[in-house]
Amino acid sequence: MDSNKDNHMNDGTESQFGGSFICHTANRINSRGYWLGENPLAFSVPLFLIQVFIIFIFTRFSHLILKPFGQPSFVSQILGGVTLGPSVLGHYSAFTNNFFPVRGRNVLDTLAFFGFMIFIFLLGVKIDPTIIFRSGKRTFAIGILCFFVPYTLSGLVALFINHFASLDHAISKGLPTVVEIQCITAFPVISCFLTELHILNSEIGRLASSSSLVCDFCFGLVMMLKFAAKLTSAKSIGVTIGSLFSSALLVSFIVFVVHPAALYAINHTPEGKPVQEIYIIGTLITLIFCGLIGEVIGFDAIVVSFMVGLAIPDGPPLGAALVDKIECFVSVVLLPLLFAVVGMRTDVFAIQKMKTLGIVELIICIAFFGKLLGALLPLLFYRMPFRDAISLSLIMNCKGTVELALLMNMKLKNVLDDELFSILVLTLVLVTGIVSPVVKALYDPSRRFLAYKRRTILHHPSEEEFRILACIHKEDNVLAVLNLLAASNPTEKARIDLVVLQLVKLVGRAASVLVSHKPRDKPGEKIFIPFTKFEDGYRGKVTLHCYKGISPYATMHNDVCYLALEKRITFIIIPFHKQWIIGGMAESSFAFKQLNKNVLEKAPCSVGVLIDRGNQKKFWCGYMNESTYLVAVLFFGGADDREALAYAKRMLDQPNVNITLFHFSSAKNDVVGGTDRSKKLDTQILSEFRLSGFRNDRVFYKEEDVVNGRDVLSVIEYMESYYDLVMVGRRHEDSQLMSELKKWKHGELGTVGEILASLNIGAKTSVLVVQQQTKFWGSRDPEESTHLRRVNI
Repeated sequence: MDSNKDNHMNDGTESQFGGSFICHTANRINSRGYWLGENPLAFSVPLFLIQVFIIFIFTRFSHLILKPFGQPSFVSQILGGVTLGPSVLGHYSAFTNNFFPVRGRNVLDTLAFFGFMIFIFLLGVKIDPTIIFRSGKRTFAIGILCFFVPYTLSGLVALFINHFASLDHAISKGLPTVVEIQCITAFPVISCFLTELHILNSEIGRLASSSSLVCDFCFGLVMMLKFAAKLTSAKSIGVTIGSLFSSALLVSFIVFVVHPAALYAINHTPEGKPVQEIYIIGTLITLIFCGLIGEVIGFDAIVVSFMVGLAIPDGPPLGAALVDKIECFVSVVLLPLLFAVVGMRTDVFAIQKMKTLGIVELIICIAFFGKLLGALLPLLFYRMPFRDAISLSLIMNCKGTVELALLMNMKLKNVLDDELFSILVLTLVLVTGIVSPVVKALYDPSRRFLAYKRRTILHHPSEEEFRILACIHKEDNVLAVLNLLAASNPTEKARIDLVVLQLVKLVGRAASVLVSHKPRDKPGEKIFIPFTKFEDGYRGKVTLHCYKGISPYATMHNDVCYLALEKRITFIIIPFHKQWIIGGMAESSFAFKQLNKNVLEKAPCSVGVLIDRGNQKKFWCGYMNESTYLVAVLFFGGADDREALAYAKRMLDQPNVNITLFHFSSAKNDVVGGTDRSKKLDTQILSEFRLSGFRNDRVFYKEEDVVNGRDVLSVIEYMESYYDLVMVGRRHEDSQLMSELKKWKHGELGTVGEILASLNIGAKTSVLVVQQQTKFWGSRDPEESTHLRRVNI
């Protein structure tokens, strides 16, 4: 096939991405608004809608087929576009002439360019540029080496081949582009890839995100130097100075006008209120205006869009509002058009010369292994496990939308011919398609959430600091957590080391954040202030550390488990996914439900799910005024019930806490199943608790003889609103009694926990469902904890 076939189909011209694209498109519209050519009706709205529908169907269908194989959406969508191109369906002239005529592609090109422009703008909005300055030496080393090692190695090989081998003019002109494309590690691509793999807030996810930003900075610096050198050699001094001055003026406008205007919009948006539509519209108009000015002065509109995005502060309110209103339309409608445009210009049949294929693949392989080497060297120097280092090195080799757009730009500028363009697109898809399942197989963030010793309340030495991690979603969770902490009896001999983690959904940002937070008395910092007062009230008994974690809901448990492991936490307190309010129950959150499920499954220590029914008692302020906190413990048997009772045992010496232990037993059958070892441990901790509470008028013991499930329900309902807190274990071994109870309720809180959460036992009663640590390194005594399993990695 003639390599310039498409380029000369329309009087030797074709639409351009960036640069001359806008001017070229404008020249093709006459005064009536028709596209010029032999047939002024080549473009019609119905045909365009049909084209968009076909593209949507093929890209979505490809994604549904390839998703089970661990492929990211980028791979499936570009393959859907290739299917529509000359490689498959487009090879048949009837399909092309009826649905995708060459003269009608200008509209698709325009929308694809516009979609990519907004896509880059949104990614600029999501990026916090200061992340580079907060990066450590390891991040800088990875980013710099990941660019310059492959750039140097592949560049030298390309130079050697170009000098000693007889190459066609087309491949000789395109080799520098091949080198540049392969050395890119685009932050937008890496961020999207990590999000799809659900490892954005893992250790290597954060490292890859920040390292790719450094790599992009290196790439931009090299390209800027090459552009300046080309400009000075090709243009006069006056033109060069004028171009640089115009560019500096545009950058100054973005920095000193657009950025302050964005801050003005943010400052004039009340907390918790939506951003006014006028600010959203004004931002989009500014984007289009700056892009147009950039094209006029020779500054690529894509680069200008990214800079305008960077001028908008990431996160709520303005950045999050822009992402919320625009991103769905861009990702679902406009970006697939870009994939289709690239796919329809990718022609497998254009690859004719094996020599060209061999040379290009050699340079790509050199760049690939150069990037692997550039990432591995600093990672191994800083003693990262080899398996994780390989995973991160492979992630840094991923390619995506940014590289596709650059290839398309080079193709439309005739830097790449059909053969070279097709080789690069297909190789790009192949590499990313291989890397994705390999990284999934190699890297599992939960593997590292393994403690090397018992981290349970039951095994915690009484003289050591009791380390608690309290997770908070919103201000409503604070009071119940503080009351529980006050009941935990912090003393000078048995101090509490408290870590508070505020969990925030990642909105309007590209990179997840887990940072130490210093509480300040500001309107937006209300969550941490009560904890600082709690620390002041129990001075010398409580040490407070505040953290804020901003991440997607799907991987938010990684922040919880990571912090629990790093801080050697013994007990995690996490709010229930339903929030009770006065007069009824608030809406349930499925995202929080999945978060709790993941934490319970992967936590490196014991976990307590706290169900808050809106009790407004401020028991935690008891150091100022005397108040009483009534606690009930339901004991059936098993490791989790033992853990709950161990927590209650810690509360025995709190002078303002009254504890009632309900021991459920049956003369006929076992209340719960389990081994003899487990039952001996139950008897042991019950005896210790009764001995500790002997002659303590604040401790009560009730033996409840139950025959069936209704007897248990009767005891629970009898509690009414008497107790402030009811504690119970999450898991119980199967028995006849538990089988009966499961008919009423069964879920992630366990049988009894779900019953307590669903029954109306009192508007003032909170419930704490406790799970003992389920796994730790080298476990050999499974009887000490029901379901405890040894983990091999």
